[in-house]
Amino acid sequence: QVQLVASGGGLVQAGGSLRLSCVVSGHTFSILTMAWFRQSPGKERECVGSISRSGSSTYYADSVKGRFTISRDNAKDTVYLQMNSLKPEDTAIYFCAAAPSARSLTTLTGPSRYDYWGQGIQVTVSS
Repeated sequence: QVQLVASGGGLVQAGGSLRLSCVVSGHTFSILTMAWFRQSPGKERECVGSISRSGSSTYYADSVKGRFTISRDNAKDTVYLQMNSLKPEDTAIYFCAAAPSARSLTTLTGPSRYDYWGQGIQVTVSS
């Protein structure tokens, strides 16, 4: 049984930073493309960043480029999302997701591309 367990959310002031972590079990982590999505009320679930199996390639949504960094540690079966210069509009529930795929990251931006999901964690940025 594949499990993704996310942690690290919380409340932060605008301009602050948070780091999200997601630990994967039950699957060979190194063959999974990993991603972070977010969803706020009334909006579709959005891919904010993804990372290839080796970690050599990354994708970011335009709204977070230059502020968020996705990384992975294949020895620890963990993917991270470092979020800096946070804005109130970053407030959302964040989800980690995994896909056993080697496809280009730009083809893996939709939620339906991912087979496994972690529980959502709340990130709230106050103004």
